[in-house]
Amino acid sequence: MENTEETFAGQVLGFTIPSRDARGRLVRLDSVLDEILAAHSYPPAITHLLAEALVVAALIGGLLDKESGQVTMQAQTEGGVVRLLVCDYRDGDLRGYVDFDAERLAELGANPPLSALFGKGYLAITFDMADGNGRYQGVVPLEGESLSDACEAYFTQSEQVPTLIRVAVRSGTAGTTAAGMLVQHMPDGEEGRERLHARLDHPEWEHIAVMAGSIRHDELLDPALSLEGIVWRLFHEESEVRVNPGAQVNRGCRCSEDHYRQILARFPEDERESMRGDDGKIHVDCAFCSRVFPIAV
Repeated sequence: MENTEETFAGQVLGFTIPSRDARGRLVRLDSVLDEILAAHSYPPAITHLLAEALVVAALIGGLLDKESGQVTMQAQTEGGVVRLLVCDYRDGDLRGYVDFDAERLAELGANPPLSALFGKGYLAITFDMADGNGRYQGVVPLEGESLSDACEAYFTQSEQVPTLIRVAVRSGTAGTTAAGMLVQHMPDGEEGRERLHARLDHPEWEHIAVMAGSIRHDELLDPALSLEGIVWRLFHEESEVRVNPGAQVNRGCRCSEDHYRQILARFPEDERESMRGDDGKIHVDCAFCSRVFPIAV
């Protein structure tokens, strides 16, 4: 691999290290992240939480090979400060939303830990595969210091794939920037083969985990350091590293009047009548983009 000046900003960058049976994804979000966050006036703690979740969703979604497959992450509690966090990624389209108790959040201070936000929560990750190839879901407790920790646990427990995830978030007057890296060990080398003996102490994985784990937050966020440059910096001593540019990441709320009209048309007329307002229209609120659609149906 040669070190180039291509930044891959706002794009998922994939890479593989064949001799170590490892693969990874990198992403850095700036303007698209601000677009998503601008739909709501989130306080700093929720901004940081959602930014991390969006990066993780893009990293996991970037693992899908086929277009139109979708990954959805949902974190939820009963009675927690954060009632619901949901993000999804489909072929580069990314969206996310957080529902939370503002008064209880204010009582937690400036930098509440994950346990304070979610209590005894859980994280569900759902894969809807393209071309009707199925849907599967894994659920893990929301434990650890971050959502990234919970996602690492998902891959280890539900898929038996040793995984390392690092995410960095920075907010300032110019907006919010977030970036992350996901690295996995594939014991049999090729994706799709049976993985009965995945081991966290496998020597090849231990080596890759040490190298990848050395990444610093400031490196992930540094606009002068390209994503390809990060791969080069971490793994330039390997015999071969293959870099594969993935999808461009866009704000991907899929709401529209036509979409909601088609959904509402499936309801019986008596149910639609109960939904109508004084103006005779059904007002549909999209939580992701904070828009209200008056639908005549």
